Amino acid sequence: MALPVQQQAKYWGIVTAVMLVVLWFLGDVILPFVLGGAIAYCFDPIADRLEAAGFSRTAAVTIITLVAVILFILLILLVIPTLISQTTQLIDTAPQLFNRLQSALTERFPSLVDSESTVRKQLLAIGEAIQSKGGELINGVLSSAIGLLNVVVLLVIVPVVAFYLLLDWDKMTARIDDLLPRDHVDTVRMLAREIDRTLASFIRGQGTVCLILGTYYAVALMIAGLKFGLIVGFIAGLVTFIPYVGALVGGVLAVGLALFQFWGGSEVIDGETVTQTTNWLRIGIVAGIFFLGQFLEGNILTPKLVGGSVGLHPVWLLFALSVFGSLFGFVGMLVAVPVAAVIGVLTRYGIEHYKGGRLYRGLSTDE
Repeated sequence: MALPVQQQAKYWGIVTAVMLVVLWFLGDVILPFVLGGAIAYCFDPIADRLEAAGFSRTAAVTIITLVAVILFILLILLVIPTLISQTTQLIDTAPQLFNRLQSALTERFPSLVDSESTVRKQLLAIGEAIQSKGGELINGVLSSAIGLLNVVVLLVIVPVVAFYLLLDWDKMTARIDDLLPRDHVDTVRMLAREIDRTLASFIRGQGTVCLILGTYYAVALMIAGLKFGLIVGFIAGLVTFIPYVGALVGGVLAVGLALFQFWGGSEVIDGETVTQTTNWLRIGIVAGIFFLGQFLEGNILTPKLVGGSVGLHPVWLLFALSVFGSLFGFVGMLVAVPVAAVIGVLTRYGIEHYKGGRLYRGLSTDE
């Protein structure tokens, strides 16, 4: 005899509450396991394809691990030092950017930036604040990140956890499937497939889009001669998962930096006044890079890698990231996407049943 619905709801509610409590109290402790699980989930399709090509599961996981280690070492040696250097330079250059903006405003709107103007005071204050606090902010972020994800976790525990989870991924999913309540096994499997489809589309698909566009923006901007091309590409790629925001934020930042770098004017260098002409071609190239990136994202990358719909609205995703990040810290932000996917799938499932029921249709019990 099956358990009553109320009894089942009580048990599953207890399980959910226990998981939230564990997440609350053991956030930092379970962080490497959450990261390892996320990495294993992302690479499981690659391992399955290698198995289909004739490799054993162990050989497939070993190949993936070796490639990932090589890429990680190259990232540490080639990209991260340049990224940190450009970020520091950008912070140091911020006052000059605001001084250039102030000069432009003075030429066009002299009444807005007189000695007592609020606009002028705010521009000066913003530039000085970024320069004075920028270094402290970077050091604080790095120190807190090191405290949260210490070097041992990043370099040892997470790869080991990811390796073993990826090695036993199929066995674990089969074991979980064996533990499903038999009365609801078909429904749970259907919901799990839908959740997996949503997560695969977003995490694997959208993550790949972000990586491709971030790399494209960074390389293209550096080739175009923009001084801070790498950091701009990194920022643009990081927020590309929100439609149009990545191109908008990165484009505005890149064009603004291009105007600062390639705009003509007079400067005093070694006691001599040097007049430079505006390089409109370089500025146009920078803007064109983002127009091309937006075209590639909307017409090629997203349709091919993500699909028409992933079931995660950007506003809902941002809300989940904000809520879980504030409640559970960095670990909460990591689990926010799968939790948002689960809630979205369950909500759509509930709405579907509601619209097929009498509460929605208004039918009498006799019909």
